[in-house]
Amino acid sequence: MFIDWFTANYTRLHLLEDGSYVYEPVWGALKLLILQTMILGVLICIAAAYLTARYHARKKVRESISETGTMIRRYMAKDRDAGEIFPPGYEEVAIQMTGIKADMQRREQILKEEVSRKNDLIVYLAHDLKTPLTSVIGYLSLLEEATDMPPAQKAKYVHISLEKALRLEQLINEFFEITRYNLQQIVLEKERIDLSYMLIQMADEFYPILHEHGNTAQVRAEEGLTIYADPLKLARVFNNILKNAVAYSYPDTEIEISAQEQEQEVVICFCNHGRTIPQQKLEKIFEKFFRLDSARATNTGGAGLGLAIARDIIELHGGSVTAESKNELTTFTVTLPQS
Repeated sequence: MFIDWFTANYTRLHLLEDGSYVYEPVWGALKLLILQTMILGVLICIAAAYLTARYHARKKVRESISETGTMIRRYMAKDRDAGEIFPPGYEEVAIQMTGIKADMQRREQILKEEVSRKNDLIVYLAHDLKTPLTSVIGYLSLLEEATDMPPAQKAKYVHISLEKALRLEQLINEFFEITRYNLQQIVLEKERIDLSYMLIQMADEFYPILHEHGNTAQVRAEEGLTIYADPLKLARVFNNILKNAVAYSYPDTEIEISAQEQEQEVVICFCNHGRTIPQQKLEKIFEKFFRLDSARATNTGGAGLGLAIARDIIELHGGSVTAESKNELTTFTVTLPQS
């Protein structure tokens, strides 16, 4: 079939002098065929070379990815320097992985510290639960046995029992707060809030606590200052910060609360006069289960969640909260977008 096709297209009959016929090539068409064949061959070679190169390149990429993955696993699993794991040519990978590993180690360390503090706190609270409970049982037993106890002494014992029972309730609430914190999912329900009114109202509601500690609160906020936020969550933030300010203020001092607009943000500051917080504690003050009172004063020590919750709520609003303590003046600064 090929011969017939070739003969028909690229040869022709030629009459010789003796009257016979022979086939002779049609050189123009034959040259064109050869040229086309050569071009096709070159194209096939180029395509084959491209596909082969692409295959080997992809294979090399896969091998490189696999090798890089192996090196990354080795680096993350072992406590070795990046230069010992990654060969020359992998400097950028080594730099990136060093940063990632350092960040992971930092987060892991923070988590370990939080778990350790949580476990210690549970032990402390369990111990503290026993103390007021024992006192309540003891005083109630005395009241039951001593039927002829003088009224003044009886009233004293009843008052002490009530105080211990209230402390017991507070400790139980702290237990619930600890278990609830990791389970709750904070969902914001924003609306336009009159911030100046909220701060004034909060200071009024804190009057009994402030009066008990001999403190006062002064609110300085721009009149009509508004913000788009979740009012209940924001109130919880301010309550937690103000409660902390009262607990660690000197008696007979004023707690200053200010709020003002700065460009497209609102800045709220809580300032109290008390012992200067050391820098190493200040860096951990917003971490879960961290308590400033290392001695665990039973009247002031909380679960160490108030400021951590405040930070989470503020960050959900797209804002930030910081703490500064110098020269017996501690300032908590909350920065929030106005809208």
